[in-house]
Amino acid sequence: MYIVKKLSVKILLETLALLMFVVCMHHPAIGQQQNRLRHESIQKETDKIFPRLVECRLHLQANPELATSEQQTQAYIKKYLSDLGLQVETDVYGYGIVGILKGEKPGKKIAWRADMDALPVNSADQTSPAAQHGCGHDVHMAVALGIAEILAKHKSQLHGTAYFIFQPEEETFKGAKSMIENGLFSKIHPDEIYGMHVTALPVGQIMVKENELFAYQKRIKISFTEKLADNIAQNLSGKIHQGLSRAQSGTQPWELQQILDAEKGLSSPNSMFRDYLIMDNNFEVYEDKNGTVMEAYLYETSASNLPKIIPAVKKMIEENGLKNQLASISFSQENPTVNNDPALTEMANRTLKDIYGENSVTTDYGQVPYFNDDFAYFQQKVPGVYFFLGGSNFDKGLIAMNHSPDFKVDEDCISIGVKRFASLMFERLKE
Repeated sequence: MYIVKKLSVKILLETLALLMFVVCMHHPAIGQQQNRLRHESIQKETDKIFPRLVECRLHLQANPELATSEQQTQAYIKKYLSDLGLQVETDVYGYGIVGILKGEKPGKKIAWRADMDALPVNSADQTSPAAQHGCGHDVHMAVALGIAEILAKHKSQLHGTAYFIFQPEEETFKGAKSMIENGLFSKIHPDEIYGMHVTALPVGQIMVKENELFAYQKRIKISFTEKLADNIAQNLSGKIHQGLSRAQSGTQPWELQQILDAEKGLSSPNSMFRDYLIMDNNFEVYEDKNGTVMEAYLYETSASNLPKIIPAVKKMIEENGLKNQLASISFSQENPTVNNDPALTEMANRTLKDIYGENSVTTDYGQVPYFNDDFAYFQQKVPGVYFFLGGSNFDKGLIAMNHSPDFKVDEDCISIGVKRFASLMFERLKE
């Protein structure tokens, strides 16, 4: 009888302790404290692996490979992911690779994308390499590997699956579309997708906005039934440029370095990059078997204005007395633009600010001209968010202006990117 009572008391105490634990776990203050500690752990773990991530970036930087040739890059990433214990898939198109991290419990399926290819080098110096990472893809891969490593350490706390998509052929705007056409999303079924691009913003600054992040890029092609005299073609080129171009009064959105301007740059509500149409000053003029052909790139911020462009060009040609010589007007190139899902963007914005403070994310008020990213093709299939990550350190003379010959990055942006985006991924996979 005494033994039974003693056991009953022990069971009762253990039950009470378990109930108190469950109550504490669901108490808001306790939950917030535990969440804060988890993200502090993510930051400390990132600091520990940061030297290895810098080595990773330096290796990728020293071994750049052009689109369709990313073989060594794929092998390096495959080993890194395999060493972390991730499942690795390479049958995803070209030299693409996907790392799969399955959490201990069921839940969402979240994808993170990084691009792999380098830029060609146009140099008369034959001793120079044929390729270089002048757009920051080496940084993108290092950040993605860092996020994978951090989340792998927290695998037991993850609800769902994290996919790390390393995409080839971004610079040629073919990789994302080809991966999709090759059945990528029929294999991994992500619910959401995220990605980033290092930019000339100050190191550590993260910028994002809902909807279009870049201007719509089009290449207009005008064909004539006969050869036009050079002076007529040049005159028409100038009139079309003048007639189509649009910018806010007193601004020059074609000057890309002004994206950093405090009063009119991307971070300003009065951004000069909110409403414009930028067009090449001069058309490319050449002859085909029928007659003169004129082509030029243009960059338009408003989707609603795009259908108006060809009719406007046709009207200008007719007003210049060339109606009978006009054969056709079309867009010879019109890639989709990165378009952030509004609800996911708001969620990501608030999540990062709750963890890292209100100043951890800056609102983007404009659309960047000239650049684009085939991440847009992923967003056509899956809701997604694409961020800008600042990589410039002006005091050190490091300017991360993409595609410029002196592109340089402050590698501290790798640490900041891993911390914040690993935290975001963790939050999306914690329940």
